[in-house]
This record gives sequence, structure tokens and C-alpha cells, in this order.
Amino acid sequence: MAAEAAKQFEQFKAAINKGDLQSAKRLLSGLKLSLTKLPALPPFFEKTPSAQQELLLARDVLEHAVSLSVKLQDEAAFERNFLQLKTYYTDTRGVLPPSQQEPLINGLNLLRLLVQNRIAEFHTELELLSTKEQQSPFVSHAINLEQRLMEGAYNKVLEARRNVPHESYTYFMEKLLTTVRDEIAGCSERAYAHLALPDAKKLMLFDSDQQALQYAQERGWAVKDGKVFFQMQEDKQASDLPALDLINHSLTYARELERIV
Repeated sequence: MAAEAAKQFEQFKAAINKGDLQSAKRLLSGLKLSLTKLPALPPFFEKTPSAQQELLLARDVLEHAVSLSVKLQDEAAFERNFLQLKTYYTDTRGVLPPSQQEPLINGLNLLRLLVQNRIAEFHTELELLSTKEQQSPFVSHAINLEQRLMEGAYNKVLEARRNVPHESYTYFMEKLLTTVRDEIAGCSERAYAHLALPDAKKLMLFDSDQQALQYAQERGWAVKDGKVFFQMQEDKQASDLPALDLINHSLTYARELERIV
């Protein structure tokens, strides 16, 4: 059984290496089914003669499955595969040698939780990692990002996007940048009546005027004479301001309480 699963795994890896992600996805389904027939795997952990070989194979499969989910930009699949893989990182430490991919995948998972604004889960997962694991460049990258976001240091978030520790981080970093940009845009609408287009482009972390113009159109902003006019600012009524201030203060207190806890 293990030999058949190993053969399927080689086909799966070959599909990934060729960039045939859809074929890899289909092969993964059959491969996972084959793994369920191996008695040494969770939840049974039977001590068969080939137990270590079977566990190593399953861990490798799930690590590649996590990597594939990032390439496919499938966050739901990432979460499923990571949760399955986590068992091998926590429950087989005394049986298997450490995986060189573990710091990378833990860092990716933390980044995913950060992008999805699941801050409580982010800190829960972080607490499960040792001090040495937290010092890994893959994990520390996510830790630093969370700190910068809490500080509102969005320019440093942009710098981090350009200095990722691994190419697989790019997808989540682009999503994080979108979140940051929307946050800046919301603040700009409340703070300014208008901005010069170059200033708006710089403030919202765009690389070109065209990107800034497209985003302005999506937000419903007017662009005239080289300036971006925030419609929200023009349409607001004075009676709305206290409510907005109350919401902003409540969010600030919630963030501070969450950091303290």
C-alpha cells in the first residue's frame, strides 16, 4: 500500500513541477484516499514495520498539498491541508526527524490568519511555537507584519511586501496590501476633501497613475484637474461624525485590549 501511495506521490509532484496545477489537484484527491489505507497514520498510529516511512510520506504529501493550495490561491484548501498536516508537526516529533518545510508552512499559516483578520487565532498559533521557531525568518516575517499593522505603519507593510522570505508569501502579501489600501482609503475619505493624484497614489501604495485612477473609479471618487475628490467627504452630514468617531474609538480600544490579552 505504501509503495502505491509513493508512486502516486511522484506523479503528483511531477504535475506540480510542470505547472499542471489542475492535474495535481485531481491526483491529490486519489493520493489522500490511498493514505487512508496506511495503518501507521493518524488517528491509529499503528506501529507497523514501515510506520516511519508511511508517516514521512504522509507528511510530505500534506506539505506539498499546502504549497499547491497557495499556487491555486485556494485559502479553504490551505486551511484543510494545514490542519491535517499540523498533527504530524505536533504528534510525531518523537518519531520523525524535523521537517525543513515546517518553519515556512507555519509562517504561511500565520500570514493567512493575519490577512483574514483572525488575530485571536494568529496569537493562539504563535503561542504554540517555541522561541526558536518564532525566530525563524519565515515566522518572524508574519510577527513583524502584525506589529506594523497594529501600529498603523503601512509604509513598512509595503516594504515587507517587497522583501518576502519566500515566493509563496507573495499571494498573501498582495491580499494584505489590498486590505491595507482599503483601510488607508477609508481614512482618507474622512480626513480630506481631495488630494492631488500623485499624493493619493503614494499614500495608497500604487505603482502607477493608472492603478490609482482605476481604484478611484472603483471607490466612486471623482478625478478632475489632477486631483482626487472623495465623494464620501462631500456627502457626509455633520450628524454622522460623532457616530464615526465613536466607532473609531471603539475599534482602537478593542485592538488595544486584544493586544493586552
